[in-house]
Amino acid sequence: MINTDIKTELLARRERLLAQMVPNSIALFFAAPEAARSNDTHYPYRQNSDFWYFTLFAEPEAVFAVVKQNDNTPRYVLFNRKKDTLAETWTGYRLGQQAALGAIWVDKAHPFDEIDTILPDLLNGKTAIYHADQQYAYADKIVDRAMRILRQGSRINLSAPNSMIDWRPIVHEMRMFKSDFEIKILRQACEISAQAHIRAMQKCKPLMFEYQLEAEILHEFAWHGARFPSYNTIVGGGNNGCILHYENNSEQLKDGDLVLIDAGCEYQYYAGDITRTFPVNGQFSQAQREIYDIVLAAQYQAIELFKPGTSIMEVNNHIVRTMVAGLVKLGIMHGDVETLIANKAYTAFYMHGLGHWLGIDVHDVGRGRDRILAPGMVLTVEPGLYINQDADVPTQYKGIGIRIEDNILITETGNDVLTSNVPKDPHQIEQLMTNTLTH
Repeated sequence: MINTDIKTELLARRERLLAQMVPNSIALFFAAPEAARSNDTHYPYRQNSDFWYFTLFAEPEAVFAVVKQNDNTPRYVLFNRKKDTLAETWTGYRLGQQAALGAIWVDKAHPFDEIDTILPDLLNGKTAIYHADQQYAYADKIVDRAMRILRQGSRINLSAPNSMIDWRPIVHEMRMFKSDFEIKILRQACEISAQAHIRAMQKCKPLMFEYQLEAEILHEFAWHGARFPSYNTIVGGGNNGCILHYENNSEQLKDGDLVLIDAGCEYQYYAGDITRTFPVNGQFSQAQREIYDIVLAAQYQAIELFKPGTSIMEVNNHIVRTMVAGLVKLGIMHGDVETLIANKAYTAFYMHGLGHWLGIDVHDVGRGRDRILAPGMVLTVEPGLYINQDADVPTQYKGIGIRIEDNILITETGNDVLTSNVPKDPHQIEQLMTNTLTH
């Protein structure tokens, strides 16, 4: 990415926000605070997603203000940390105020520690303030102090905004529709994630530990410039694959078991999110293959159905029917398919939704699963079946947990599978693993 592309993208986002703000108003975006890991050590800093969306600025102690003036012209103001030679020696480079003008394309940059002095003047006389109340305690305190000065001040020319509006519905609706700029980054996040899953298939063998496969995945992420996963990596062997958010990753992988891996990288703040399930020894058993084929058929069906005008909920209803019919055929469920669906009996084996939005957050913002799909939306497609070892089913199916997850972009005519490079056809998986084991 070159600076002109970034500038064009950021200004376009800000202009879309401004178009939805009332005249003579201000929107405030606060940086995420640093998070302590233990005592005096911190987690690697991760910026608030909405703040990042409008600034691409990854420092804490920062506030970004979008001002829509009376004549509807914009003004952009940043508060950020001052340059500090000693602090930068210990913890790294700070952008400072002067460099921020050209790097973040703001009209004015002030030191963060002066916000209590300057913010009241920015808010003074405004019709409305757009603020995400209760997002961060420190942010609410800053806004409250400024509003109190305006309401209780002795100067006759002070007036606080008449209304406070939550910007989240506006911004989160914007973020649902990915630009070409964003899609390019998402494709890379998905490709790196796909390569990590391929590496896991190639490296997997009986008696490895789940954490060793996790290490292979994280290696692939970091090797390609994605230092962090977009969520905690799930590597569940055998019955652990039936735990939806299994994160211990501590047990040994057994010959004859499946392993379910749900893993995605974060690349330039955008998330990949892929799940694959495959045999530890490289060969599906008959029972494993029977359950796998049901889930795979449901996923293919969902991908075929996802297009503009449908919804996650609508497509989910179709694939539930496919999976229930498959389970009845295998003798895992008993009764009439439609009755079982009406009674939600299938939730013993399929208890989560079909997908979620994907973007800067792995569970990205936006309205729910009944939302009608439109071009530019990105979502996951992840049916699964989880037959716990204690389930009252034929013995050969106990302890089988299978989920298959891809990421898709809704297009004008259908969808584009962004994660298609990682195998999910069982023959291709077996071939990949067999070729690896024999070389």
